[in-house]
Amino acid sequence: MNRYFDYAATSPVDPEALEAYVHASTYYYGNAGSLHDAGTKASSLLEHCRNRLGDLLQAESRGIAFTSGGTESNELGLSALMSAGEGNHLIICGGEHSSIHNIAERMKNRGVRVTKTPLLPNGQVDLDHLEKDLCDDTAVVALQHVNGEIGSIQPVEEAVRMAGEYGALIHCDCVQSFGKISLADLGSTVDSLAVSSHKVYGPKGVGAVYIRPELSFQPLTPNVNHENGVRPGTVDVPGVAAFVTAAEKAVTHLDTRAAYTQQLKAVFFEQLTAQGWQLVGDTRHQSVPIAGLMLQGWEGQWMMLEGSRKGYFFSTGTACRVNSQKPSYTLSAMGIGKEAAKSFIRISFSHEHSETDVLDLAHHLNPYLQQRVD
Repeated sequence: MNRYFDYAATSPVDPEALEAYVHASTYYYGNAGSLHDAGTKASSLLEHCRNRLGDLLQAESRGIAFTSGGTESNELGLSALMSAGEGNHLIICGGEHSSIHNIAERMKNRGVRVTKTPLLPNGQVDLDHLEKDLCDDTAVVALQHVNGEIGSIQPVEEAVRMAGEYGALIHCDCVQSFGKISLADLGSTVDSLAVSSHKVYGPKGVGAVYIRPELSFQPLTPNVNHENGVRPGTVDVPGVAAFVTAAEKAVTHLDTRAAYTQQLKAVFFEQLTAQGWQLVGDTRHQSVPIAGLMLQGWEGQWMMLEGSRKGYFFSTGTACRVNSQKPSYTLSAMGIGKEAAKSFIRISFSHEHSETDVLDLAHHLNPYLQQRVD
């Protein structure tokens, strides 16, 4: 029985991806930046992976740089756009991943004017508020595609249209959406985007950032040679090969997996006692495999630890945030108070679950409500 329900935090490595990693480590071990034959061989594989990822993202492969993961990709993408954009104003969605908030805070300390646009009760960015926040000095708008805590899908295309009226660039965090829902024409619409390997059953420590090639920007670290000067450090070619292998599989089976996880969510909510549990955001009927729940009278951290003690693994939010003991960015942006937010837990599903697994989790959670009511 699979009682792991924290796939939004990380996923196990797909066997085919692991096989690709071992093969590349064995036969493509050269430094892709070296000019000898072993380096050239590794470079050839790296470029093949870059082209393939470009196809999967529907983006120009020459704009792709491989990174250490989503956090670095967000940092590189957002920093590049701020240097390329005209203006000194940055807008971020209030529910962005902590990496975006941290970058924005650093930029604020350097004199950039930062505005945080709140979320509506359904978990989507308040577009009316965003329109008021935009101005001629706005250089960049950062808007994630799928929220990592409650699974809400953001209206990126509409935000792109609105930002374009002011000449602002768009960075999109696609870490939670890539391989799970269609990116459609997103890769050719936004100016930069971030993806991560271990969210799509690839190895940890690998990711990618896409920055529109036509942009002229200042790299975060100047005078480096790797990845077309976007980032320093020897590229993990085996990790990249495993990442792209997993990504290809995820995108190929996206429709089938999405339909199945949507079915699992339906079964879960049918069994979960309706009265008392509060679904955060309007995500019940969306195919994104993430659900945020609150149950007043219980602390989410206690439920998480008690669940872990009994072999059930879920979380109280994004792994990059929970250890800080600070309120969730997402819940705060939705106007949910600190005390109410303490009861939050996140459940994330996978095509690797069975209906029995999901029913078992619901049966584990329901007694909390009954004990609270009693």
